[in-house]
Amino acid sequence: MKAPLIVSLLLITIVNAQNKPVAKDSLGGTLDEIIIIAAKKKKIETDMKMAISVDEFLAASENISFIKRGAYAWEPLLNNMSTERSIMTIDGMHIFGACTDKMDPITSYVESNNLSEIVIKSGQEGSLHGATLAGSIDLKRKSTAFGLSKKWNGAYQTGFEFNNSQIFNLGNLSYSSSKFVADGSISYRKAENYSDGNNNKINHSQYNKFNTSFGIAFKTSYLSSVRVDAIFDKATDVGYPALPMDLSLSRALITSAAYKQFFENGLVRVWDTKLYFNAVEHYMDDTTRPENLVHMDMPGWSTTYGLLSKVNLKKENYASEIQLNIYDNLSIAEMRMYPQDRSERTMFAYSWPWVTTRYAGLSISNSWDMSKISQLNFGGTVGLNYNYSKYAEFNWIFHPGSPQEKTRFLPNLHANYQLKTRGFNFSFGGGYGHRAPSVSEGYGYYIYNSFDRYDYVGNPNLKNEISYETNASAGFKNKKVNIQAKVNYFYIQNYIIGRILSAGSPMNYQSVGVKGYTSLDSATLFNFSLNANYNISEKFHWRGTLTYAKGLDDNKNNLPFIRPLSYQTSWHYSYQKFGFQTSLNGDFKQDNYSPEYGEDGTPSYTNWNVSADYTFNIKNKKTVLQIGVENVLNEFYSTYADWGNIPRMGRNIFTSLKINF
Repeated sequence: MKAPLIVSLLLITIVNAQNKPVAKDSLGGTLDEIIIIAAKKKKIETDMKMAISVDEFLAASENISFIKRGAYAWEPLLNNMSTERSIMTIDGMHIFGACTDKMDPITSYVESNNLSEIVIKSGQEGSLHGATLAGSIDLKRKSTAFGLSKKWNGAYQTGFEFNNSQIFNLGNLSYSSSKFVADGSISYRKAENYSDGNNNKINHSQYNKFNTSFGIAFKTSYLSSVRVDAIFDKATDVGYPALPMDLSLSRALITSAAYKQFFENGLVRVWDTKLYFNAVEHYMDDTTRPENLVHMDMPGWSTTYGLLSKVNLKKENYASEIQLNIYDNLSIAEMRMYPQDRSERTMFAYSWPWVTTRYAGLSISNSWDMSKISQLNFGGTVGLNYNYSKYAEFNWIFHPGSPQEKTRFLPNLHANYQLKTRGFNFSFGGGYGHRAPSVSEGYGYYIYNSFDRYDYVGNPNLKNEISYETNASAGFKNKKVNIQAKVNYFYIQNYIIGRILSAGSPMNYQSVGVKGYTSLDSATLFNFSLNANYNISEKFHWRGTLTYAKGLDDNKNNLPFIRPLSYQTSWHYSYQKFGFQTSLNGDFKQDNYSPEYGEDGTPSYTNWNVSADYTFNIKNKKTVLQIGVENVLNEFYSTYADWGNIPRMGRNIFTSLKINF
């Protein structure tokens, strides 16, 4: 694939597309008349727990669940689909983990105090950031707006959690003036092994994490600005009790430089262009596991360069955003085996054989206010995906003659109609999209999966997965009540999953066989959620969520990691400067599990949590003190998504103090 040719074709398409209307986004400034394309936006905060992690915050969403292999770096599942089928970005930037075991999702490289919101888009609505089936999760960094006068803002938060002796310190500071803005954050978390509901220590569940970010913006004119951002994240001594290996070191550097231009008049309202670079390194090893007969290291590296350019247009009741997305990623992962004498090496292989992925996509998202009560949203993406494996001989062992490079065409379309009248709201829509196999699915070589104890190998000849999606919602809202029901259904052709290979023998001594990634004829996924809020009084509120999912392969067998019927309910009461919260959350019994993919049934469980906070001033600085208990009844349990049935944390008393200035 010739990148210059693709860029030229996409630029020509943009020029033609600018005859159509378009919408907005913001970076360091706002204009009242600019419209934001509809998206779910959430602040990184909860009533129950102030010092919440990014993973804990996302877990409160009705369409996100997690695979857990320990207490750190959970793998998010959007619409009950694995991370290969979703897109996770930071401010629209593509970042790829460097771990073949998926122990470094993008969410692990940020902290709650350097994020302002998380935008979750379901299904093909998320294709604005590239080819996807499940949707997209975009982590938005804090970006202070320019002000009329010089102003400092900041916050410091510290606390302690007793179960795993976790101590944390989070700080952020911002400065704004009429022509200059600076944002900075720093955080540190250190946790020891946690205890389960039977008061047994879960070995290898400790972690250390340091994260810092910095951003500066300058006004280059009344309506334009430039901004430079960077995030540095470092994790050390991270244990994974569900795996035979731990993490000795993970580092990430995420940088970007952006230019934004606003327009007061005309069709074009905003033009925003960003260049970015990020590098991730991840070192898994088993030096803390002396019981392993054969020692192994699994280092990985991921480097990405990218361009993101957005044009927002608006004309009367029609708005649109056109986005050009280009990136180049190189993924490398090694597997090194040693005898008891680690000064000698007995085996070496590339589990990711220097795989280059280049993507260029042009997306458009439109919003048309058909009347005062109805709106039509529609759009799509045209993308090209190119892969090149430097050491193709690893793939030729199982797939002789497979191509060293491959180019795929990835189209995506979506449409949604919304109606709001007399407090009621209704919507229905659909989508169609392709996604290319991931690096592991296409080019992985002997990647050990400790869940089903098979070594996995990729297949460069896999077809694109193709999704046909339908979705609908209905709700009602007034001053006291807000209730919303949502449902979606995915029919996925060429569903990629691992199947046992008759050829080949396992390389890891813990493996029971070898699986190769292959395509099923089809699979189906159904998701349902019901959300309700009720303001019992001005100071007493109730909130509840109920979710259900079902996933089947082409033989009507259950797909793995599909969440059973689950619920969350909480009550919040405030009195003067005090706040009191209590919540229940849990899953019903998991009967629809998949033995073929290594799953077993899990019993139902219920978690009860309570917390209280007090707000006061220290030298006119707003200060909040919070104390709470998670898993009050010290219930012993593990969920359907706990790798190897590793038990969850037992009773945990937590404290937090936050000062705003």
